[in-house]
Amino acid sequence: MSKTISKDTPLAEIVLRRYEKPYSDKKRDLIRKLCLSIGLLQPGDSRDIIVDILYALLIAKDEQKLLSAEEVKKQAIQLRQKENLPLKGIADSNVRRQLKRLRDLFLVEKIQNNYRITEFEDLSKIFEEKIEKFYLQNILTRVKEYFDSVK
Repeated sequence: MSKTISKDTPLAEIVLRRYEKPYSDKKRDLIRKLCLSIGLLQPGDSRDIIVDILYALLIAKDEQKLLSAEEVKKQAIQLRQKENLPLKGIADSNVRRQLKRLRDLFLVEKIQNNYRITEFEDLSKIFEEKIEKFYLQNILTRVKEYFDSVK
């Protein structure tokens, strides 16, 4: 007879990586390193469409413009073509999945099937207010509770 083992599903998780200080003046390189730093991209990952999706949304933020998932996809394709990058990961389902990942980190919000950088705010302010002060603090508090209970 086999035992059923419960799955330990996290309520929240975040990956943070420390890289060297920003040195590139190329916007895409900076966005790529940001995605690596917060776990949206894995080191060595060739499927980096998330970088172009975030880039497209940042361009739209400067114009105070909301984008549909289809518009995000089109912009991401244009950005990849401009850099002569392969068009990997541009399926509609993957674009929507990547948008959801950005939403889960509070960087992007959805308004009536359109997307934008949260409140058209600067990413550093979103990180400070939504991730650092709220999300990360919540996770750290729970981890400390486990440390205290294990003793």
